[in-house]
Amino acid sequence: MRFARLGLAISLVSGCDQVPGFSQSSSDEMVVETKYPEKVLWGDTHLHTANSLDAFGLGARLESEDALRFASGEEVTSTGGITAKLDRPLDFLVIADHAEGLGVTKTIYDAPRFLLRDPLLRRWHDLMHEGPEGSMKATVELIDRVSKKTLPASLTDPAKQKKNSQSIWRAHTKTVERYNNPGKFTAFIGFEYSLMPGGNNLHRVVMFRDNKEKADKVLPYSAQTGTSAAMLWDYMDSYEKITGGKLLAIPHNSNISNGLMFEMTKPGGGPMTAEDARRRAKREPLVEITQIKGDSEAHPFLSPNDEFASFGIDNWELGNLDMSEPKTNDMFAGEYVREALKRGLAIEAQTGVNPYKFGLIGSTDSHTALATSDEDNFFGKHSGNEPRAGRAVSPQDMGANKGRFGWHYLASGYAGVWAKANTRAAIFDAMIRREVYATTGPRMTVRFFGGWDFKVSDLARNWVAAGYARGVPMGANLRSKKGKAPSFIVSALKDPNGGNLDRAQVVKGWIDKSGKLHEQIFEVIWSDSESRQLVNGKLPSVGDTVNLATATYANTIGAPELTTVWTDPVFDAELNAFYYVRVLEIPTPTWPAYDAVRYRVKMPKSVKLKSQERAYTSPIWYIPKA
Repeated sequence: MRFARLGLAISLVSGCDQVPGFSQSSSDEMVVETKYPEKVLWGDTHLHTANSLDAFGLGARLESEDALRFASGEEVTSTGGITAKLDRPLDFLVIADHAEGLGVTKTIYDAPRFLLRDPLLRRWHDLMHEGPEGSMKATVELIDRVSKKTLPASLTDPAKQKKNSQSIWRAHTKTVERYNNPGKFTAFIGFEYSLMPGGNNLHRVVMFRDNKEKADKVLPYSAQTGTSAAMLWDYMDSYEKITGGKLLAIPHNSNISNGLMFEMTKPGGGPMTAEDARRRAKREPLVEITQIKGDSEAHPFLSPNDEFASFGIDNWELGNLDMSEPKTNDMFAGEYVREALKRGLAIEAQTGVNPYKFGLIGSTDSHTALATSDEDNFFGKHSGNEPRAGRAVSPQDMGANKGRFGWHYLASGYAGVWAKANTRAAIFDAMIRREVYATTGPRMTVRFFGGWDFKVSDLARNWVAAGYARGVPMGANLRSKKGKAPSFIVSALKDPNGGNLDRAQVVKGWIDKSGKLHEQIFEVIWSDSESRQLVNGKLPSVGDTVNLATATYANTIGAPELTTVWTDPVFDAELNAFYYVRVLEIPTPTWPAYDAVRYRVKMPKSVKLKSQERAYTSPIWYIPKA
């Protein structure tokens, strides 16, 4: 679908005043920040509600208030009528409905039929009320009308469009503001800019640091208005100049951009200059590395020596977002985050600035208004993919999308943020400094520090304080200290509700003096070390305790915690490099495995019923002396 081309909105009636929400007696300023981050905060920066054209077209009926209630720990009823609740609340949420067509399908559905004078609008209204199939048909027709520029006049009047967009946006920001509860639960204002030239995914989530008063001075920026990332950055520049506020943008699903997300050129082509690189790095300090529509860390074609590089790529590697263009091997380098980090070093060698110096987060991209990344509590990508028998392998699997509507959806991911307080300001600022990490769902506690004199003996004391006092955390630059190789504190603690840990690895990338890019994966610390030894640099499997008959596993293998100090054995003080940590759990059941037991269905052999969930930290960049 080419919903990114729709830039319409119709007035929306909101009932947000009917529910009290959280108390607004506190503010960010009233919450005391700690000296350094002491606790990781968990959130989802990429969630869609019924205000997204495609979400509503696919059946979603839950709104902003439902999403905020659910994320903060309350029980809600899903669109499909299923009771839904997180076993642990999130700490923050960004509702990122598409700017394109914000609220349009929902408003046609909600409108009294007798007020719809245009026969086409009445047709769409009636189709939507027939059920999910009719709703989807109406949405497809609407998108087609946009592409052919044959919309009813009532939907194209610029003055009405602006007025109606403001009505929808301000109702939404009002709801978000009411649920923001500094120190307990942070609700962010945001939207998605859904650029999709030729079906290639160049989407960004745009996130505000600010409150309703500032956010209401603008409207979400549509890809119909701005047809390049640079134009989105212009919008961000203008917003900050007008309001004094702050924005950041988060690219996502680079894996279905067909090589366009992380190009060696500037947007639209042409050599990337230092100013181009500097601007992108400023505007996009983070990247979403894992989500429902696949994992974008690495690909076997790019990293043939990485035995874990194929996670979450099934069928997403076949083509772009709408499958209108098949993927070729030369596209992968512009799609996967590890290669982008390496490309950043190459561009820095040419221009003096690294455009791809970004922190790593995960988020869901759920279109159900339910931020679920737990395998045993996964509510799917869209409302037609909510828990039910057969959802892992649906008739749609045989269509043009090659199975993308079934088990290929990942129950992924979440963003872990090392912030000094649970407030908009503290979380946003942690994201700007890239002190963040991604997981595919489990809430592992992961720390990563780089310095020059860390020793194993430090782990017996307050090593977190030492990490900040004598080194730098994930997301930071580590500048050369003559005559020394850097040492790194690597620490991972299992999710209390999840599987034990298999191993922690350091992934290194660097550029040599000839300009050639390299990568290497180091096994740093692992469980069962007495029985598992490296053989030719490879670590034997941790084992497998998954019982598919019951969708259970045993934590009789692996370790609850992995912590060590590691020094790069192949360090060259003259070469720019980056280091990030990848943590793997022991094998656990996937959501189709839980479905198979819950609904007593037999899954085809092609369905993956177990996986090793993981976490990715933001890198630490080593910078030689000039």
